[in-house]
Amino acid sequence: MARVSFVLVRARGAVRGLAASLLTLAAAGPAFAAETLKANYSLSLIGFSIGHASAQGVFDGRTYRIDISMRTSGLASLVNDTRGAATAAGALARGGPQPSRYANTTSNSYETRTVRMALAGNAVRAVEVEPTPWDMPVRIPVTEGNKTHITDPVSALLMTVPENEPLTGPSACNRTIPVFDGVTRFDVTLQYVETRMVQTRGYEGPVSVCAARYTPISGHRPDSVSTRFMAENNDITVWLAPMPNAHMVVPYRLALRTSAGMLVVEPAEFRLGGRRQASEQ
Repeated sequence: MARVSFVLVRARGAVRGLAASLLTLAAAGPAFAAETLKANYSLSLIGFSIGHASAQGVFDGRTYRIDISMRTSGLASLVNDTRGAATAAGALARGGPQPSRYANTTSNSYETRTVRMALAGNAVRAVEVEPTPWDMPVRIPVTEGNKTHITDPVSALLMTVPENEPLTGPSACNRTIPVFDGVTRFDVTLQYVETRMVQTRGYEGPVSVCAARYTPISGHRPDSVSTRFMAENNDITVWLAPMPNAHMVVPYRLALRTSAGMLVVEPAEFRLGGRRQASEQ
């Protein structure tokens, strides 16, 4: 029990980051048939269950909305009860998602932080962070240029695939996603590794396995050990499942190495379907 508690304390920063932008790892081609996503995920650290998360999305014509929530449970909640909820909405355009609003609230044993952003044309128009991080004066400043040509962490879960390209393989993975979460600006770069067949409740079919790299741009502390660890981390993978109607891919599974061991987010339920089919279930 002492070792488990030690590991969970070491992983607290990783779990908080996950709550702030679950799976921080953009959406749709020129034809947008209505489609829905419903997924429930389990969170584990070095084999120990530490929580659960859920995602629900509606992609209706040329608009989208996604809601995400997560909470630690079991032994993790004894060390640090962390929970979070995030939502994003916007328009689906040929080049990807164009978010109009994003909100995220995370809380743990020490504080609650809320981020709200208004966006247009993939640029930030207004942002509110409450409370402001105490160390903002020593963080690398986020320039106005850093707030353009970006997407929010939730909208970044939607990844466009060109209309004439398959939904599995290199075309699903190979991309760099520029993200701004209200405080930090970073890039997530995905590279195709392989295609696998998977089966879980609600879904059976192919997924594209991508290697992921994290590149900090601004808004972080230059002396941050956790940021340096993530920037040098070459043990991050994301599995992407195809959404044929909307012609995009979304995360199915995430695994990343933390300073305390492997953190895995994998689905207990993963359902894709047309709007009418979802309402009939």
